[in-house]
Amino acid sequence: MARPLSRRTLLRTTALAATATAVSAAAAGRATAAPGAPGPSTNAVGAAATAFTTVVPSAWTVRPFGLEEVTLGPGVFADKRRLMLDHARGYDVHRLLQVFRANAGLSAGGAVAPGGWEGLDGEADGNLRGHYTGHFLTMLAQAYRSTGERVFADRIGTVVGALAEVREALRHDPAVLSVEGRFGRAAEQVRGSHQYVDLPAAVLDGSPALTLSAWVRPAHGAAWARVLDFGDDTTRYLYLAARNANGVPRFAVTTSGPGGEQGLDGTVPLPLDRWSHLAVTLDSTAGTLYVDGTAVARDTALTLTPAALGPLAHHWLGRSHFAGDPVFAGAFEEVDVFSRALTGAEITELAGRRAVDASTGRGDLASYAFDETSGGTFADASGRGLDATLRRTWGGPSHPGFLAAYPETQFIELESMTGSDYTRVWAPYYTAHKILRGLLDAYLATGDDRALDLASGLCDWMHARLSALPAATLQRMWGLFSSGEFGGVVEAVCDLHTLTGKAEHLSLARLFDLDRLIDACAADTDVLDGLHANQHIPVFTGLVRLHDETGEERYLTAAKNFWHMVVPHRTYGIGGTSSGEFWRARGVIAGTIGATTAETCCAYNMLKLSRTLFFHEQDPAYMDHYERALYNQVLGSKQDRPDAEKPLVTYFVGLTPGHVRDYTPKQGTTCCEGTGLESATKYQDSVYFAKADASALYVNLYSPSELTWAARGVTVTQTTRFPEEQGSTLTLGGGPAPFTLLLRVPSWATAGFRVTVNGRTVPGTPAPGGYFGVFRTWRAGDTVRVLVPFRLRVERALDDPTLQTLFLGPVNLVARHPSTELLRCALYGNAGLSGDLLPSLTPVAGKPLHHTLDGVGFAPFAEGTEEPTHAYFRRSEPRVVFGTSDSGVANPARGDGVTLLDEIWAGAPFGSRSALVTRVRATVADWVAAGLLGGADGDRVVRTARNASYAP
Repeated sequence: MARPLSRRTLLRTTALAATATAVSAAAAGRATAAPGAPGPSTNAVGAAATAFTTVVPSAWTVRPFGLEEVTLGPGVFADKRRLMLDHARGYDVHRLLQVFRANAGLSAGGAVAPGGWEGLDGEADGNLRGHYTGHFLTMLAQAYRSTGERVFADRIGTVVGALAEVREALRHDPAVLSVEGRFGRAAEQVRGSHQYVDLPAAVLDGSPALTLSAWVRPAHGAAWARVLDFGDDTTRYLYLAARNANGVPRFAVTTSGPGGEQGLDGTVPLPLDRWSHLAVTLDSTAGTLYVDGTAVARDTALTLTPAALGPLAHHWLGRSHFAGDPVFAGAFEEVDVFSRALTGAEITELAGRRAVDASTGRGDLASYAFDETSGGTFADASGRGLDATLRRTWGGPSHPGFLAAYPETQFIELESMTGSDYTRVWAPYYTAHKILRGLLDAYLATGDDRALDLASGLCDWMHARLSALPAATLQRMWGLFSSGEFGGVVEAVCDLHTLTGKAEHLSLARLFDLDRLIDACAADTDVLDGLHANQHIPVFTGLVRLHDETGEERYLTAAKNFWHMVVPHRTYGIGGTSSGEFWRARGVIAGTIGATTAETCCAYNMLKLSRTLFFHEQDPAYMDHYERALYNQVLGSKQDRPDAEKPLVTYFVGLTPGHVRDYTPKQGTTCCEGTGLESATKYQDSVYFAKADASALYVNLYSPSELTWAARGVTVTQTTRFPEEQGSTLTLGGGPAPFTLLLRVPSWATAGFRVTVNGRTVPGTPAPGGYFGVFRTWRAGDTVRVLVPFRLRVERALDDPTLQTLFLGPVNLVARHPSTELLRCALYGNAGLSGDLLPSLTPVAGKPLHHTLDGVGFAPFAEGTEEPTHAYFRRSEPRVVFGTSDSGVANPARGDGVTLLDEIWAGAPFGSRSALVTRVRATVADWVAAGLLGGADGDRVVRTARNASYAP
């Protein structure tokens, strides 16, 4: 499929070159990228060169680099990524494909679904299944772009190829899945396929007596799955269930619904994955239920016969008239219907051989051998010509582009819902987004046109479905909690639009507008209280992309204002947001802390929104937040150990005292594990940006890495152990090239920020919370040294200044202690003249960034351990202490909680001890005058400050 350029978008392509250089690199385990070189889009992943394509809207004044253009160097990011790459290499992708293949009635080849949210037995019966496969596909695409390793491209090809087969199968009527049977071939009904066998209406023919005989191999133990169900509705019917509520077979017949059922119950469950023979005989005198040729129940009071039921509308194998009952999962062979009640001896004979070989012969009312190996029709051998048809309970897709791991029914039901119920409908457009995003990323990484065709078809289907709905219906849908959640689908659809140029795709993106939210945020009206956080964060990234495609300022304004409603007003120290998945009132931090704070997906999506906004407006606050969340919550959400089965990523990060992180959350394959797959394979995506005209290079993060900037013909190699090292060294290669190097000055960098080029200090006054520019014609070998001294500081909860969290530079230091009560910490005791609190802590030898305070260990939040941690503590400075000298005076506090020491140290940094003493004297005088401190105590405080020794 051709890739037309949007008038608003530039597609930047880099190539994985298949030259001698690449071959030698591949021999070493990875290929090398040649950024900027032209590369064709390939259908076959194994072609000579693979194009990496990046969607870059022309509205962006700053543009990102592709993952293939930035190589991670040794350090914490590379270590964490290595663990995830190993997981990506080893996990069987056929397990992820099982639910898709099942939905299409295809064989899964023995693969077992991952379970959890990706399985039919997971939360809400797996109503979200398929989402994790999309995340996994994005991870594979990112891994391939980052490393060039063939294994990732091969796995992408496997997933995309399988999804193409699934969509093709869904476009047609279901076809038999022929498997080995008890005697020959059999027809399998895969669990999750929602398939059943539809028999013609004349099967029973009003017979006064009846025998039903069937060979079945149940694959799942769900109660009430029908072997057969003949009836009109839930009033008049007869059925044979493999298991009732007690787990044993049941036959029942009624003309007045469940309360009037005449029934027969077995005594033991049918074994799973083994063939069993079931039979029921029925006449006007009695009914008998047989299992494997043995009568297990008989009732002479069971007198209803097919003649009493009269003509029936439906005759189904595997489907119930009760909508809540499961479809039978397993295999059928040899289903016969006789117009008489066979004897016990005849039933025993049928339990040992084919009907055609038994004295009974085939059923005279209907007989199906299920030995077909193709098609969707099963021949009737009774001589009555009542051939049966394989069908789906939901019919089939409304559009040929439909692709999902479950029927279209969730999408249909959503359109009439007035209240949320995720057990019925769980965010189907959210799941569609994950699949769409994964396909787009697969295409952009490998050039596989099948992925683009699948993505385009999926959006064609969404447009056909949603464009037919009234605007009021759409507004109601998108306003529903959970059921109406649609994730980042707008961003993905806009990216697709730039690739296809189809007007329908841009129209589709606008169909997701939730006007009341957009309008409120565009007007800077904070309406976030009570909203589900992760349902709405990606909405605003989509709005930024809609602005890019349409030029409508309303979308961009809403996104900017929204960001400032979250940061800092609903953001915890680690950079996360949400409490129990929801937002609370603006400015409430201490009041929301619990065991289910900071959903990890929220951090992922806030990073995506922050960088996307930065492409429009280079507000350093966006990158300050990016650094905070990346270096703390995102890094800390990944456990520091390998696992072949699980990605080991948190869902919630509880901020309660003594919280232990759970890296195997809920039932598995959750949304946060999905975004965790992605986060850990794109750590380098925002280290560097470039101005659209290539006049400047932004260095946003100090991270060991190497950038290849093709537009300027230079490389930038950043060597650092940051944050263990308080600075970084950047070495230029290539050139000469004139441009401005814009070095980010973090907002916390209040202890100085110094830059040298080739050993000479660059003049200027770097301002914390900004960028420091260095312009020159850069040449190979130029070396830039950046020094960013750290200070230990506290950050106070907005609604409780005594609840604090500790930072050393960008690193959130958390206490490791088993107590479940808030720890009380005093930090002014040995504070330096600079205001640095670090002298009050004791460093741990051999463990960078680890310290102790009063015997309690503090360590970076980013370390993925299972130690009980305290992200927040109660600040308690009971006595006035300077330079470890105790004045013996209690530390008084004002009504707002601010203490004497707080007000004194708020004046830091101090150039000398005398400057500090001057501050102490003035503050003490004010507090004495206000009646908050006695005169004698004030004198002792000043005297202690004057005589104490201080760290710098």
